[in-house]
Amino acid sequence: MAQDYYQRLGVSRSANADEIKKAYRALARKYHPDYNPNSKSAEESFKQVTEAFEVLGDVKKRKLYDEFGDDAAKMGWDEKKAENFRAYRNASAAGGRGNGFGGGMPFDPETMGGVDFESILGEMFGGARGARSRRNGPRPGGDFETRLEVSLHDAVLGGEQTIAVNGKRLSVKIPAGVETGSRIRLAGQGEPGERGGPAGDLFVDLHVQPHPFVRREGQDLYVDLPVTIKEAALGADLKVPIFGGSGVVTVRPGTQSGTKLRLRGKGVPGLKGTAPGDLYFVVQVKLPAEIPESAHKALETIEKAYHGDIRADLKL
Repeated sequence: MAQDYYQRLGVSRSANADEIKKAYRALARKYHPDYNPNSKSAEESFKQVTEAFEVLGDVKKRKLYDEFGDDAAKMGWDEKKAENFRAYRNASAAGGRGNGFGGGMPFDPETMGGVDFESILGEMFGGARGARSRRNGPRPGGDFETRLEVSLHDAVLGGEQTIAVNGKRLSVKIPAGVETGSRIRLAGQGEPGERGGPAGDLFVDLHVQPHPFVRREGQDLYVDLPVTIKEAALGADLKVPIFGGSGVVTVRPGTQSGTKLRLRGKGVPGLKGTAPGDLYFVVQVKLPAEIPESAHKALETIEKAYHGDIRADLKL
């Protein structure tokens, strides 16, 4: 039996928003493609937990999912359609067909036993308006909206993901340079039209996930770069990772913690043809976990190289 969204995230149906977010972040980190290269099972698990969070992390969608389950997606997460369906369900359960729906289709309010949900939607959102709609001719379908979690890797380099919306699995191409709030339009993937009318569109709202090592500020990227005492004191050329490959930065002799080393044009590309941002490596001088006694004399010699009180200007 397929897991529901709560089971995918390993939380109870009474979990609060913080618990859902915490569970998602832990699972997203566990199955993230960056930590599981070339693992199809991890990639699929990542997509599954992301799909669950897209719904349970959205207050409106979670409410509809709790009430209608997977059928909420077939309504496009549309509250107006949900209201109409509740009226239809209540009338059917009472043995009548009030509220303008007419007929006598059997209905189980708990399981929808024996009832085809698509047929109900067609009758609810088409049949009741049949006479008027026939006079008006073809009617275009409504638009759907959904949310998609995107890794920073795909936001920088571009990528492709598969999403499940309205009972269909669709491929979404993610252009390089997107950010949280970017929107992708999939034409014709919304609500079907009526009597030859065009289908609506699907709008995919993107949310770029935080990266465990990279900070994004606009189109610039920042990475903390650990260096040894020797590298900072005497200088070194260091090989560093960048999205899509690697690069080299030069640490000059006497480099201090906090110094920024820039790789031009290796940040986030511009969506509209603008120049890409830069990638900054922020130097962090790291001491060894243990200093052997044999090194103490050398450190004493280094200590004498300081001039005056290095904290003299530190005032609050």
